[in-house]
Amino acid sequence: MSTKPPSHIPLAERLRPRTLAEVIGQEQVLGEGMALRLAFESGTPHSCILWGPPGTGKTTIARLMADAFDADFISISAVLGGIKEIREAVERAQLSRDGLSQRRTLVFVDEVHRFNKSQQDAFLPHVESGLFTFIGATTENPSFEVNSALLSRAAVYVLQALGEAALAQLIAKARALDAVPALDDAAAQRLVGYADGDARRLLNTLETLAAAAQQEKRAQIDEAWLLKVLGERMRRYDKGGEQFYDTISALHKSVRGSDPDAALYWFVRMLDGGAEPRYLARRLIRMASEDIGLADPRALRMALDAADVYERLGSPEGELTLAQCVVYLAMAPKSNAVYKAFKDVKALVKKEGTRPVPLHLRNAPTALMKSLDYGKNYRYAHDEEGAFAAGERYLPEGMDEVQFYHPVERGLEIRIAENCASCALVTPLQKHPISCLFGYKYCLSTRVNPQKMGSLCSRANG
Repeated sequence: MSTKPPSHIPLAERLRPRTLAEVIGQEQVLGEGMALRLAFESGTPHSCILWGPPGTGKTTIARLMADAFDADFISISAVLGGIKEIREAVERAQLSRDGLSQRRTLVFVDEVHRFNKSQQDAFLPHVESGLFTFIGATTENPSFEVNSALLSRAAVYVLQALGEAALAQLIAKARALDAVPALDDAAAQRLVGYADGDARRLLNTLETLAAAAQQEKRAQIDEAWLLKVLGERMRRYDKGGEQFYDTISALHKSVRGSDPDAALYWFVRMLDGGAEPRYLARRLIRMASEDIGLADPRALRMALDAADVYERLGSPEGELTLAQCVVYLAMAPKSNAVYKAFKDVKALVKKEGTRPVPLHLRNAPTALMKSLDYGKNYRYAHDEEGAFAAGERYLPEGMDEVQFYHPVERGLEIRIAENCASCALVTPLQKHPISCLFGYKYCLSTRVNPQKMGSLCSRANG
């Protein structure tokens, strides 16, 4: 007897994994030795939040957890549900616990970030009492969208968009079910790129193609026919079959290379192909930090403002503001000095491990801590002349003086370096880049020539 699911069931549901071994991707949480995998293997459920883009398996993992723990599965949509649905879930969980079966209950809340504070708070007493295991799914950062009280009671697992290899596996599984005709390599590559890491989008598109191919009695899907059927939705991959991340890479590198025309071209190409403008806005914010930095701090503000304007106006009106930001970033002076310094510090911290905080820098809120010399001999900078404690040391004991931040000779960083050099310091950038930076900001706000601040810096720095 055939074990294939009935063909009238949507393809995404027919291919939904029934066991943990069938899950494609998400090795970072489900791989051997990973926390969520260990929970499955131990048979001990715990409340958690699954955070990731659409189509990455959040609902599937929740259902598999219910099966693995032999738990009653209750699903709530935060888009459609409210307090009424939460109360019904609580009542059902109590019946499962107190009834003859005495089963565990797993309450799955899809799009949990859609619930307001009071709705999220309604779960707290029941999560604490162990009445049910809470599983939330969200596409938004839980740090901002989930109440801290609920967040503290749930582990957060980050799911990643599926890679090209994982999406290719899904296509192969659909072919194994005879759910779709054969695809040539070029068509499969375009389809994987179009899915953009979203398994559900891939499978729904495959189902559309299968229906169209059956109607036309096509035995194989080639690239030209695929473009014809999907039309405008596939235009982002015209003229060469570039994948999604190749195109965003071209945009990023055009901005970094200070070519506003190329940057604007790739930006419009992505919009025209159906890229999510909010995704592009996030990437612009990243570019402002990574490639422009302190050479023009206004670039980050421009990117944040452009993202906010898009949220207010939406498409197509808000897209113009994003385009304006693209051109500004491309024309701005470039510096990756902070980006490099940040990576260097991360590498050093990872290599050296945890150095203790010097006693004079430690907080001393209690009498016991004070008796242990926490905070002793700390010099409060605001009590010093020029709000600068000359000679105070802020690095860990035994750590050599080190310079991570090297301002470049472009944009505002030229002036930052000049202002530091004007201070009477033996090694100004090595010891006090931040104080010099704020000194320069003071010069700007008061319209004082930074070079004239040299005498003030000298006094402040001893």
